[in-house]
Amino acid sequence: MSQPAPLAEPHVMNTYGRVNIALAHGKGLRVWDTQGREYFDALSGIAVNTLGHAHPKLVPALQEQVAQLIHCSNYYHVPGQELVAQKLVQHSGLSNVFFCNSGLEANEAALKLARKLGNDRGYKHPKVVVCEHAFHGRSLATLSATGNPKIHAGFFPLVEGFIRVPFNDIEGLKKAVEGEPEVTAVFFEVIQGEGGIHPARIEYLQQVRALCDERDWLMMLDEVQCGMGRTGKWFAHQWAGIQPDVMALAKGLGSGVPVGAVVAGPKAAGLFQPGNHGTTFGGNPLAMRAALETLRIIEEDQLLANAQRVGEHLLQRLRATLGALDAVVDVRGQGLMIGVELDRPCAALIQQAADAGLLISVTAERVIRLLPALIITEAEADELVQRLLPVVQNFLAQPR
Repeated sequence: MSQPAPLAEPHVMNTYGRVNIALAHGKGLRVWDTQGREYFDALSGIAVNTLGHAHPKLVPALQEQVAQLIHCSNYYHVPGQELVAQKLVQHSGLSNVFFCNSGLEANEAALKLARKLGNDRGYKHPKVVVCEHAFHGRSLATLSATGNPKIHAGFFPLVEGFIRVPFNDIEGLKKAVEGEPEVTAVFFEVIQGEGGIHPARIEYLQQVRALCDERDWLMMLDEVQCGMGRTGKWFAHQWAGIQPDVMALAKGLGSGVPVGAVVAGPKAAGLFQPGNHGTTFGGNPLAMRAALETLRIIEEDQLLANAQRVGEHLLQRLRATLGALDAVVDVRGQGLMIGVELDRPCAALIQQAADAGLLISVTAERVIRLLPALIITEAEADELVQRLLPVVQNFLAQPR
């Protein structure tokens, strides 16, 4: 399909390889661009729009809050923070919450907690164990924790203090920390998103929990992309029946309004004291109203069960259709976090799918990433497959 002339952005930094469309409005799993063209949104702003677009319960709540108070300083009590924290504590079994604005900030705060623990213990060079192929953000510390050389390129020297280990390999972890007396934490994603939609095995999560207990380390989990109900439980680690000491959240917590959170248990919650950490915008009244309403709607509309049920339906439909293609290596995922791995780089599919009215992303060069809103129905899941299959077939028919 022919494309309109590129949308001019002469004053915006050139940090994104953008698809040549500009979105104007949305409803449910549909969005429309500035030219009036409709798209099926299978990406949800990269797992952000938990409730889809223009949710009829969320919109009036945000309108009401905007008319009351958008922002105030953390010099003062923000009642919404305690209400959201109570919910997150209830759903996680942990004890305390720090609010920020993004997953990067949540992960940065988690790393600061690990560093603070090491300093409190008198360690000269405290270490955090992180995983290969991980993605934790683009600040210097989270970039250094990330296991992707392409993300590192151009930003050396990296922050020190990380021990990198294979993902899903408890023996590899144990071997890597031999002779390392100043380890304070193990930090990893429960499902690697940017790394290609690779879930941690249940037994691995349980093994890391046991190792952290044995060696008095913090178990810190990055649930920024896979948390907030996306797998069918509030948090993906709950499928393993464990609790972390620190958990980073963001993306879907505010259904599009920027909200990040660090949820901590007793082992870590008291490490920060006044002056150790803070934020200007984090936890402001608008963000807290968005998070509170998101949590309430997930509960009221039973979206955890929906994510589990429709996610399984979508996974089976994808395996039965795309999985039958010779060039498809694997179809994997959990709940509404699914990856379709091809045997070749497929970044061109982002634009080709958009041309066909479907919004997706490609991660780890070869993996189609699907992250539809938690409100998706089985009929919409079928439509997603029907739209995606011919796009992939046409792509695979092109010369390599």
